[in-house]
Amino acid sequence: MGARHEEIADELRRAIDREEYTVGSLLPAETELAAHYGVSRGTVRQAVAALTTEGLIGSRQGARRVVLASRRSQSFAELRSFAEWARAMGRAATGRVVAQEYRPATKEDSVRLQLAMGTPVLHVLRVRGLDGEPVLLERTVYADWISPTVESIEPECPSVTQRLYDDTGLVFAYGEHVIDAVAAGAQDAELLEVRRTSPLLRVRRVTTTREGRPVEWSDDRYRSDAVSFSVHNSIGNNALARKTAE
Repeated sequence: MGARHEEIADELRRAIDREEYTVGSLLPAETELAAHYGVSRGTVRQAVAALTTEGLIGSRQGARRVVLASRRSQSFAELRSFAEWARAMGRAATGRVVAQEYRPATKEDSVRLQLAMGTPVLHVLRVRGLDGEPVLLERTVYADWISPTVESIEPECPSVTQRLYDDTGLVFAYGEHVIDAVAAGAQDAELLEVRRTSPLLRVRRVTTTREGRPVEWSDDRYRSDAVSFSVHNSIGNNALARKTAE
């Protein structure tokens, strides 16, 4: 069991996650928190200091703390794996391969996967759902060295990430995500059950192993009425970069 101030910090994090304390609202005063948890004000200060360091709350001498962020960052596994993210929310993830074929690597494939142009790579179009409702299209290109293993996975496997780990020990360790918006084309609209030209949230990502070896690159398209992304940054920690459109 951790120290009492660590337990209190974790309880406050969960309360912020549940939006019991929303962004811009004030935390109770130290005396109120101390009475609520049955501890000294010093213990409360230690818990609050941890949340301040994480950027969840702001600190000002002599004033109550204000909530700066409504959500903590997800784990890399949750962000990388649709099934892990769904499981963390208590939802059921589904997956279905619509099309799968080998194609010669294009210039874009060769740059993103660090392969020679023309190398056979596996292209997979997969529909992902939450509790049976389609919310995501994945157009994924797998590097030649992992393609045969991916090809052998059953079409309705809910988590390719978990299957690759179970079968080969592969761990997805690093990823870069570029997020923008696109209009649904005919195929997108049909598979996601939305109207053509409906706005979709597109995430283009490249994922590598711990050694930096590219495993895949993907063009993922989410229904904008079903999924959104949030970014938590601070003066001490910023993972967000603003870029012009390509």
